Amino acid sequence: MASKLYATHVPTSLFEKAALSVDASVRALANPRRADLVGVLGETTGALALRRMRERMARDTVGRSILAERPRIRAHTVSAAALSALPAGSFGNAYGTFLDRHAFDPDDRADVRFVDDEELAYVMTRYRETHDLWHVLFGLPPTVLGEVALKCIEAVQTGLPMCAAGALFGGARVRFAQTARLARVLPWAARAGSRAADLMCVRYEDHLGEPLVELRAILRVDACPPDLGGVG
Repeated sequence: MASKLYATHVPTSLFEKAALSVDASVRALANPRRADLVGVLGETTGALALRRMRERMARDTVGRSILAERPRIRAHTVSAAALSALPAGSFGNAYGTFLDRHAFDPDDRADVRFVDDEELAYVMTRYRETHDLWHVLFGLPPTVLGEVALKCIEAVQTGLPMCAAGALFGGARVRFAQTARLARVLPWAARAGSRAADLMCVRYEDHLGEPLVELRAILRVDACPPDLGGVG
């Protein structure tokens, strides 16, 4: 068995990863709200996608700085008080409102455990910690429909198999009355994910004070229209 590569690392063989993937898949389908299971699935199936994400980041000036400095989005780095003090209409103020409205805590994200490369583990961590920021950027609420749409965007942006699975199978959780909207929001999400800049190469911490509308324009982000469930 390989030695630990970082503090939270759990070394596993290919066979063990396969077993973890199957177990997480089955249990996550039964209970999609288990974010820990979804996280395990992402870690055990995402090695190729993570390497490609790292390569893209390494070719980008901002991406390289993120890999080198490894900023974290935690409660002590983006405090609720600091976010609420930012101007109304700013990206950071909208993010703070999102966290407060839904009682989310940046520190609730699970630690990466099953990625067998210390730098790739950070890439996965960065992806997880920007998830709620992407909700704000794309104007997607944390509803079933909103999460499925964001998973589609994430699949296009990251290539992670777990995101593609979430977009494909997450629709099973959508109420029958919303199936028509789902059929419209997924094509929108695929286009939005393709049109946007590489969102893994954005140092969000440096843009919190900027107007959300202006940041969306810079990053080529299309907010989800209200008729598809967007919240602006």
